[in-house]
Amino acid sequence: MQVTPEAIRVAAEAIGPHTVRTPLSHSRTISAITGAEVCIKFENLQFTGSFKDRGAANHLYNLSQADRDRGIIAVSAGNHAQGVAYSAQRLGVQTTIVMPESAPFTKVVNTRALGANVVQAGATFAEARVKLNELITEHGYSYVPPFDDVSVIAGQGTIGFEMLADQPHLDVLLVPIGGGGLISGIAVAARSVKPDIEIIGVQSAGYPTVATAVSGYPAVGDEPVETLADGIAVKAPGALTMPIIEQLVDDVVVVPEEAIERAITLYLEVEKTVAEGAGAATLAAVLEDRDRFAGRRLGVVLSGGNIDIRVLAAVLMRGLVRTDRVSTLRMKIGDTPGRLAPLIGALADAGANIVEIDHRRIFDPISARNANIDVVIETRDGRHRDDVIAALNAIGQSVELLF
Repeated sequence: MQVTPEAIRVAAEAIGPHTVRTPLSHSRTISAITGAEVCIKFENLQFTGSFKDRGAANHLYNLSQADRDRGIIAVSAGNHAQGVAYSAQRLGVQTTIVMPESAPFTKVVNTRALGANVVQAGATFAEARVKLNELITEHGYSYVPPFDDVSVIAGQGTIGFEMLADQPHLDVLLVPIGGGGLISGIAVAARSVKPDIEIIGVQSAGYPTVATAVSGYPAVGDEPVETLADGIAVKAPGALTMPIIEQLVDDVVVVPEEAIERAITLYLEVEKTVAEGAGAATLAAVLEDRDRFAGRRLGVVLSGGNIDIRVLAAVLMRGLVRTDRVSTLRMKIGDTPGRLAPLIGALADAGANIVEIDHRRIFDPISARNANIDVVIETRDGRHRDDVIAALNAIGQSVELLF
């Protein structure tokens, strides 16, 4: 095996002064919710918001001075780009990052702010790689791979040593898988310290490439799939990482988008921390299969927190709807002056907060003498929502629950 525990220990020495030794914290509330003892590794607290700082730093520290002088290049839609740019800025190395045109605007801005020359090319990651190869040929840049590289894997593996140093009695490690660099490094480190620990990889349902190979999960088509977990939306693992996964990882599970949304919401509500989709996937796996993990001591890797703020807002609002704290009610009333006031009063008396109200006269298939009132309300929970509906019924108003 090309990646050894000793290589990871050397990486820890090299990158220690330049990366954050993130906390591994026990979550009392999430443990109570899931029935497991959940310890969270907060890699979203790295300077650029993800574990990628570790592998990028180790790769750059292992480059010769001649390679540094030629300048470095990477291709990434986000976290790897920022990790490479951050390490290169500290070392004074000229950096070019190729990003697809679809890369989130905030990640492009952040990468430029770290001193990198950002070249946006291609609608897809594959097309961006074509531009990468052109620039390497033209300028002779040294390429920094995102995951399929010994020094990158060793850098990511430092997380495994840290977790078991902080919590030696963990039974299970849950790690997200995209290209496999993170879980490969963690698995090599963890097995050297605690050979019997169970290591489980987590993938999103849209990109179950490793789960298909390791666990027999049904393969999906080649068409790109929209997923919140864009950080692990990788079509194939690496030539270096896959053999490590096959040898050292016990299982690979797949989580649906809804579970990832729930996990993002739970992290924000309970831990007051922001998780991106890939970072929340591991907690999503625990939420999806509580019986499997009940009573066990889990080390859950929250790999990053770089989520677009608009996406986060949408996830949180959908979470409020899912937990019956935001609902849409429809009421049909006569379209005459004063008919709306009693309804508003009843909602206020029942403790509901009105978010939006839509007086629909024209497009709904109703009598010209009537109107539909669609009102979005906030309530404490589903029981409170039902009490609000009962209060409206008590004044003679029928109510249809739309959402």
